Amino acid sequence: MRVRTTSVIVGLILSAVMWAAFRPAAARGQGAAAHSAVTVKAPTSAKWTFHLEEATIADIQRAIRERRITVTQLVRLYLGRIKAYNGVCVNQPDGILGFVAPIKNAGQINALMTLNLRPARLRAMGFDPRKARSMTDSVDDNPAMPDALEVAAALDAHFRATGGFVGPLHGVVMAIKDQYDTFDMRTTSGMNAPYANDRPPDDATVVKRLRDAGAIILAKANLGESASGTVRSSFGGVMCNPYDTARIPGLSSGGSSTSVAANLVTCSIAESGGGSIIWPARASSTVGIEPTQELVSRKGMAGMSLNTRTGPICRTVEDVARVLDVIAGYDEKDEQTAFSIGRSPLKPYHSFSNEKRLDGVRIGVVREFMNKSLFTQADSETIDIVDRAIGDLSRIGATIIDPGSGRALFQPCVARYVPVYRNKLFIRQYPQLFPQGADHIPLLVDMFVDPSLVPNGPMDPTIRNLGRPGDTGRPVFTPAEDASLQVVGEGKYHLSLYLRERGDAHIRSIKDLIDKATFYTDIRPDARMSDRKAALLATDRALTLDNADRILQRLAYQQIVLQCMAIQQLDVVVFPTGNIPPSILGAPLEPTVNGRDASNWGILGRQGFPVISVPAGFTTEVFDRVRDSAARGGTRLVGPTPAALPVGISFLARPFGEPTLFKIASAYEAATKHRAPPRDFGPVPGES
Repeated sequence: MRVRTTSVIVGLILSAVMWAAFRPAAARGQGAAAHSAVTVKAPTSAKWTFHLEEATIADIQRAIRERRITVTQLVRLYLGRIKAYNGVCVNQPDGILGFVAPIKNAGQINALMTLNLRPARLRAMGFDPRKARSMTDSVDDNPAMPDALEVAAALDAHFRATGGFVGPLHGVVMAIKDQYDTFDMRTTSGMNAPYANDRPPDDATVVKRLRDAGAIILAKANLGESASGTVRSSFGGVMCNPYDTARIPGLSSGGSSTSVAANLVTCSIAESGGGSIIWPARASSTVGIEPTQELVSRKGMAGMSLNTRTGPICRTVEDVARVLDVIAGYDEKDEQTAFSIGRSPLKPYHSFSNEKRLDGVRIGVVREFMNKSLFTQADSETIDIVDRAIGDLSRIGATIIDPGSGRALFQPCVARYVPVYRNKLFIRQYPQLFPQGADHIPLLVDMFVDPSLVPNGPMDPTIRNLGRPGDTGRPVFTPAEDASLQVVGEGKYHLSLYLRERGDAHIRSIKDLIDKATFYTDIRPDARMSDRKAALLATDRALTLDNADRILQRLAYQQIVLQCMAIQQLDVVVFPTGNIPPSILGAPLEPTVNGRDASNWGILGRQGFPVISVPAGFTTEVFDRVRDSAARGGTRLVGPTPAALPVGISFLARPFGEPTLFKIASAYEAATKHRAPPRDFGPVPGES
């Protein structure tokens, strides 16, 4: 096992006093049984005034300073909630790999797949053995790998000895999406893959920074396997939405978002390739930020790509900002973060997260995402709710730049700049205008001078999609892909590099994963339960690396958005996080309509812009899609059905504009207070 004992302990404990407090118990060499004997004395009823549910970072740290709770007690309280609410949430008569059926009001969400507890303690607390820190190390008694309660005890010892905290996240209890390496817990990106050592040799950069700041890494969050746009993993099983357990929790970061929503942890770390931070945050009435592409390191992430972003999910804007304060910044192991040097704010991010008014702030409305005439009944109520939110922004002082119903905020810039900045992709899209072998430059010049010459029909470029789906002759695989792009080998390259650097003796290649892993078999015509083995086979067929089209697409989007924001003097733009409420598990997905897919408006965020989603309220009804062989496309909408499901509003700023996002999002949050915990996941016995 390649573990650097001294540096890991120092990185975890961050204090000589804490190390001294911890070392004697570890050095006695009494194994897991000795660790499991650690007990926690509950506070007396007279002092027990800490309320866990919905507790913020500030609440937790205030209670620790006032000695109303210890970190150890806090971790045990969260473990109590995990024990109560983290069970299987679907019917699975053939086991975790077979057919599943939804359960309404299941009272469970299956958000966390691995717990940071030594084996004896895991058994003593009655947790499923599959939640163990490792499947390949059944003894798990290495003193250089303290579990969550041991780290909590060391934090408590440091506070007793010094009266101070080890860092800005002292005592904050977190879950980490299983896509990120944790040296002390199994990391397989949700796969049921037989690694020789299911623990990677090192922490991901963000995980190490969290530990160094005093955070407790309590669990690995379940995810859509391999960070795909699914709600299921072979090892962890199906995740459910705490606001209606028969429905999906969002995209692949569903475990990260729902564990926060149901108060199983304080905050979590999630990942996004196509909106998989903001959409799960929206679906769980939490706050999630997809930071500027180059702001947070991706090192130690399985399956990263050009457009993957690392970000936190919490229950408040301020808490998201506090976590970003810790994880943001240059990392020499992720070359993209070099762009962040010199672009950090002069004050901490969280100092921008306590606004009440937005006087002087200019906010543009992306009506392209809110045009009911282009979509279906399923979109309607979300659009109405976000329209009301725009009114709330105006009432707290913001100047709203709204092109009006049925009109477009970005279309003038799309028409002028898409031909020149998308160039070869635009030309390829219109072979009738640009015949092969002809001189294309005169028409491109004409289009720049007179943008009315640019095609402007329902299938022509808008901010929703600069290119027509399928114009390369390639099918659409996931909502996270820009359908008009020819991207080759990116997934194979990054996953192969990850496996090479991990250096496992048994899983060395994508072919090893295909041949040796166990995959679920409940395959339906639903992308949220998709065939992951088939996806890996497709990934492994690539023979070269070519993502030039995606880079060109990103440049075009950035030029269009930045120029239009500059012309209209906008600080941010606003839009629904997604129009479609969470669908029923296993039901057909809402078809893509005029660039709107079944999940979220992630197209702008994945071009590198920072975007934050904040709770905007709840639906009163939904329209669901059912299969019908007699209907066009084989499905139809039914409803309305009464349903109170979360809605999110998204704010998007210029790259490295996170301070502006926090200012606007916190003012909106303070004025509206739409966040509400799921009612079926209240306090458990022993919790205040």
